[in-house]
This record gives sequence, C-alpha cells and structure tokens, in this order.
Amino acid sequence: MSFVRTLLSPRGAVFLLLVILLAAVIVLNPDFAEPGQIMRYIQRVAPVAIVAIGQFFVIVAGEFDLSQGSLITAQVIVAGNLVGADDSRTIPVLCLMVILGLFVGLANGLLTTLLRVPSFIVTLGMMLALLGLVLWWTGGAATGNPADSFRQVGRGGVRDIPLIDFLPWSVLILAAWLALAVWLTKRPLGKLLMSIGDNARATRYSGARDWWVTTRAFMISSLSATVSAVLLVGYAGVHPSVGRGYEFVAITAVVLGGVVLGGGRGWIVGAVAGAFVLEALFLVLNIAGVPSSLRDAVQGVIIIAAVAYSGLVFRSRSRGTSPTPSPDPGKDPDAPVGADTSASPALDAEGTAEVRGHKNRGD
Repeated sequence: MSFVRTLLSPRGAVFLLLVILLAAVIVLNPDFAEPGQIMRYIQRVAPVAIVAIGQFFVIVAGEFDLSQGSLITAQVIVAGNLVGADDSRTIPVLCLMVILGLFVGLANGLLTTLLRVPSFIVTLGMMLALLGLVLWWTGGAATGNPADSFRQVGRGGVRDIPLIDFLPWSVLILAAWLALAVWLTKRPLGKLLMSIGDNARATRYSGARDWWVTTRAFMISSLSATVSAVLLVGYAGVHPSVGRGYEFVAITAVVLGGVVLGGGRGWIVGAVAGAFVLEALFLVLNIAGVPSSLRDAVQGVIIIAAVAYSGLVFRSRSRGTSPTPSPDPGKDPDAPVGADTSASPALDAEGTAEVRGHKNRGD
C-alpha cells in the first residue's frame, strides 16, 4: 500500500509516467526497444537533463533562472567562432566558456540577492542581454564551425561495446553531472538551499550567508547550461537559435519531477526523470503525427497540471496531519527532543553553534 502511495505522490508519479510513455513508444515503434536506440534516446535527453539539474538548484532555493537558453546560445556561438578549425584552441576556449558561465551565474546571483531584485526580472534581463549580443555578433545567421575535436564531445563516444555497440560521451557526462549534483544535495550547500526555499528568514537568522548560498545556485545553473552547450555544439550545429526555449524545457522537467515551485522541496533525480518524461512524450507525439509546433502548448499544459497535482496532494496530506496541541498559557513550550543539536542539519552546519553558545551562557 505504501508503495502505491509513493508511486502516486508527486515524486513517484514521474517514474510511473516515464514507464507508461516508454511502453507507448515501444508499442508504436518496436525498434525503440533495441539497446542502441535506448542509448540514442538518452543521448538526446542529456543536454536537457543537465540544464534541468542546474535549474533544480535555483528552484529549490525559491528562485528562477530564465537566462539558461540564451547562455547556451551564447556559448555555442563563442565555441563556433573562437575554436574554428584550430584544434589547439579547444582547451582554452573551453576554459573561457566555463569562466563566462560562472560570471553570468555570479551576476544573476548577486543582482538577485544583494539588490533584492526578483530573480524572474534579473534572469529575464540577462536572457535578453545575451540574446541581443548574440544577434549583434552573428547578424542572426549561423556562423563559425568548430573543429571536429570539439564536436566529438557531443557526438562522439566509445564504440564496439557488446550489446549497445556505442556509448556516447554525452551519456557519461550526464551520469557524472548527476552524481556530482546528488553529492552536492547531501552537502551543507544543498541542505541550505532547501532551507532557504522553505524559510529564508529562519535560515538567515541561523547565521547562514543566504546571499552567497543562493548565488552559488545560480552559478551551478549557468555552469550546467555551459556543459549543455558543449554537448549541443556536437550535433545541433552553431546557430543563434540553438538554445531557444531551453529554460522553459528545464523548468517543465523540474516541475514534472515533483519539485515544488517556490522552493523547499524536491529531489534532483526526479528532475532528471522529468527531462526523460518530456523527451518520451515528445517522441510519442512525433510518432503520432502531432505537429512539433504544438510543443509549447504541451509544455504549458504539463506545467499547469503538474503544479495543480502537487498542490492537491500537498493539501490532502496537510488535512490528514493532526494539529499540534498548544502549550498551557503562561508556560514555555516543551523543547523537542534533540533541540540542542538543531532540527535541521543545514542550520546545524551554518550557525546554530552560535545560538547554542548564547543559550549555554544564559543570554
């Protein structure tokens, strides 16, 4: 019974939906069940999933990053024009792309946290600024053609592997990026981001530097967009429209994965699963002959449905929770068990030691 309940929860429903959609794809196209086709499917999902990983860290902190798509476009144009046919420029340009990605994330984070400008406005402005620079540089036409050594990151891989025959680099990069992201969510940074999304004021009072924690989330998001751009150069080509709409695809994937808009709750593996669901859904629509121009409409419906379903489940569970009895008038509430060590590991790591020090001194 608990398994069924977990499967129907916002966190588990994405995996159930993925199984249903993959089964539908196999019924419509039996060749999809071959290991090689499955590997190609994961390769196509990899750039979206990596962007969704970055968006996850921003959304759980209660913010948005709308600049991811334009940053992908800018990075692709940078790679296409600066690498050229010279293989020796590959590593320097990769380093330059990483620096550019970190700078964009740093700017987004500092403007949001220090100037108290809503992240929606900051990243929307960054999106337009990057897009304008790209159009100014390229004139709106495809320019640049990076060397094959650079393209191999996105289109190459390990060949002659039994059963699957070909293992793309992008699949390995996705696995490594996801493992790193899961590790980060277990660290104080990941727990503090959850705390900020759940209750920013309480996290600030605990002594945590919330502005720097949130800024690092934006830097991770921009770095994820940069990694995605490197992969897209391999098989999507160099064009000013290559990153168009990626920010909304990433947000859709994250919401579909059960992550709460507004922050505080979510599982990064669910966000990645949301990217796989989205690609499987588009595959089904493509096989069924639905025009690709309807993708935006489908994404909009998915976001509304996922948020509505998550809210419905949350309210249902809230009604089932017994209210906590109020303490007697004139008496201090009883301290919960373990209060001396903090209820939140994140708060414990970032500043409750100081609070405990005041308590022990009787302040």
